[in-house]
Amino acid sequence: METLAIRVKIGDREYPMRVKPEDEAKIRHAGKLINEKLRKYKAEFGLDDSMDLLAMVAFDCMVESLETNEVNAEDSEHIQRSLTHISALLSKAV
Repeated sequence: METLAIRVKIGDREYPMRVKPEDEAKIRHAGKLINEKLRKYKAEFGLDDSMDLLAMVAFDCMVESLETNEVNAEDSEHIQRSLTHISALLSKAV
């Protein structure tokens, strides 16, 4: 499997990475979003400590992930109930 050697700048550091070509754009976009959140928190809270800013970004991302997982679980349950209902209706019709 072929990989690309790229560098992604997050905050004031550059991180070398080896990624699959099809993942490069997604990884660069993730780095851009992290940097945007870092700038937002720096401006909003007046923080200069990189570790504090990165911790806040990590915490924010985890909260977003938990919310997304909760929504996905609810959607999956709804879909499962709907499929069960449709299956029962089809069984009665046959």
